[in-house]
Amino acid sequence: MRDNPSFALEDPEAVRDLIRDNPWARFISYVPGAGLVASHYPVMVDEQDEDLVLLSHLGRPDEVTHQLGQHPMMVIVEGPHGYVSPGWYESGPSAPTWNFVVAHLHGTPQVLSADENLRVLDRLVEHFEKELDDPQLLHATAESTEYAQRTAAGAVGLRMTVDRIEAKEKMSQNKPAATVRRIIAQLRASGPYTNPALAERMETVNAAALAGGGTDQAGPA
Repeated sequence: MRDNPSFALEDPEAVRDLIRDNPWARFISYVPGAGLVASHYPVMVDEQDEDLVLLSHLGRPDEVTHQLGQHPMMVIVEGPHGYVSPGWYESGPSAPTWNFVVAHLHGTPQVLSADENLRVLDRLVEHFEKELDDPQLLHATAESTEYAQRTAAGAVGLRMTVDRIEAKEKMSQNKPAATVRRIIAQLRASGPYTNPALAERMETVNAAALAGGGTDQAGPA
């Protein structure tokens, strides 16, 4: 990730929130003899641990492809992102840019036992189903428990303590408040680059500047 301290996301709780809000992640490993391999799975924060710990699973045979547990892995989680046109700035020549928030999470995953894997799958299902009026939990009935035990055999659970974080949030923090407001308005308007989620994120990140008028000095894109 490009080293740009002005956009560094250094608050550990903000990184946790990013994962909670955007649980679809990329799992990337370097495997000797095979090179880079990547997979995509849901991930959740282990709320029972004080450290930043990720819980997830890989569908078989991805655990073999990644040589899971034998090498470090990078998990990438990203939030709202999108194109920002220079035509949305108020004056002067400007370059187009891309606003985004992303975290690279590094660690060596621990492969879980079959029983632990089932418990993690249970927690993952509960985590997502609890938002619904009629949550479909793995152990709601004896029939669903039997089905869960059969399907769990096709997945390998993992637990990864994150030992290094690279995170960045670029939401036009270096632009005057008037410019930020203009960008937010354009992202909420109809058009090819309408992006309400990015507009909301920009509004949250720049809340203090927007409330106080912000700075009149713009920095690099």
